[in-house]
Amino acid sequence: MPIKKAAEKALRQTKKRTARNLKIKETIAFLRRSIRKAAETKDVKKAEQLVKSLIQVLDKAVQNRVIKLNTGSRTKSRLMKGLNKLKKQ
Repeated sequence: MPIKKAAEKALRQTKKRTARNLKIKETIAFLRRSIRKAAETKDVKKAEQLVKSLIQVLDKAVQNRVIKLNTGSRTKSRLMKGLNKLKKQ
């Protein structure tokens, strides 16, 4: 346990931020799984909606520095690549 007041505050802040970041990352993982399931069932409309919502979540996560810019960009690129492949079928 921290001894100084500043260390106690830093620990509180870290716990709060960690919980928030974990929640965001879980949301991203859930949406990615949902998109994968929609792609397997060839449900293009649902996949499009999920991709749109995931892109919004990714942009917000990058903005709040939960994930890095390149990670967000790479993920969005792969999503769109998969969605376009699904649309062609």
